[in-house]
Amino acid sequence: MISGRPFVIVLAAAVALVEGVFLIGYALYIAVQVARLGITGPEAVSNPVSVMMEIVIFAGIGAGLLASAWGLWQLRRWGRAPAILGQLLALIVAVPLAFAIGSVERSIAIVTIIAAVTALICLFLPTTTRALERAD
Repeated sequence: MISGRPFVIVLAAAVALVEGVFLIGYALYIAVQVARLGITGPEAVSNPVSVMMEIVIFAGIGAGLLASAWGLWQLRRWGRAPAILGQLLALIVAVPLAFAIGSVERSIAIVTIIAAVTALICLFLPTTTRALERAD
């Protein structure tokens, strides 16, 4: 128990928090790079609409994960569903990336897979269910 919360909920909230911060940070990074260098890359995927959508999607998912982390920390049942969705999205991206050629990409993918699976296990444990049902 940490601050009256089961450790598994704290761990799941921490994973969602870190993922949310990284996604919002990445959206900001893209915005800064576009402001500095302009839009670069193949025209089919590098146009103003695509870049704006990329920024909005990363920032939106990041904000959702931050809200989910807050909900889990407050022991609210609604915090679990977006956290589960976020972990499934992380796995959808990370599993194919784990087979990438570059070692940096592969390393990031493996860390992401470990974090997502850990959070999913924590979110589905009976301890989590009992704590969230009692709190509401």
